[in-house]
Amino acid sequence: MKKSDISAFFAILQAANPHPKTELEYSSHFELLAAVLLSAQATDVGVNKATRKLFAVANTPQAMLDLGLEGLEGYIQTIGLYRSKAKHLLQTCQILLERFDGQVPNSREALETLPGVGRKTANVVLNVAFGQPTMAVDTHIFRVSNRTGLAPGATPLAVEQALLKRVPKEYLQHAHHWLILLGRYVCQARKPRCWECSVAAHCDFKPKTPLKTPLKTPAS
Repeated sequence: MKKSDISAFFAILQAANPHPKTELEYSSHFELLAAVLLSAQATDVGVNKATRKLFAVANTPQAMLDLGLEGLEGYIQTIGLYRSKAKHLLQTCQILLERFDGQVPNSREALETLPGVGRKTANVVLNVAFGQPTMAVDTHIFRVSNRTGLAPGATPLAVEQALLKRVPKEYLQHAHHWLILLGRYVCQARKPRCWECSVAAHCDFKPKTPLKTPLKTPAS
């Protein structure tokens, strides 16, 4: 994708959705961290259903610890890998209390010391909670970046680094959300909905899905 196309690509996405937000529901930095940790290999919809009930009774590290492992598992058992996630979340709560005065840290290095928090999770928290222009490369962003020619790369880290270099600075803050939404609802894995894509004219993907399949004329 040419630089001129990249600028036009993001200008269109920005015009359609000037202030994109995560689809995870949260009301504090801790709730965001917990929700993102729980969202690995799970849908935002599924996580939200569980956390609505969970956060109503435990929305701080201490309150979460007070639930205990079995209690926490009861709230998140509908989420994939819930047993390991519950363990990691409680360990994270303990570390937040012991090392960070119960607050979510705002540096990648500190976030990545928390159990269950990898680079992608840290990037989401840094971007959404602290407004840092990071790129959390999930399956959607990885696919969109490679398919469109925006930032090709063989690994999530390679794509992340390419995006940080290629995305114009004025779009970096929200680029992560725009790309996720594009991949989730339009540039889907099996059948990209190119006929609905507002940025198709600036995309390298060929061939595009035809607008419509011509209808056969009934025999007279």
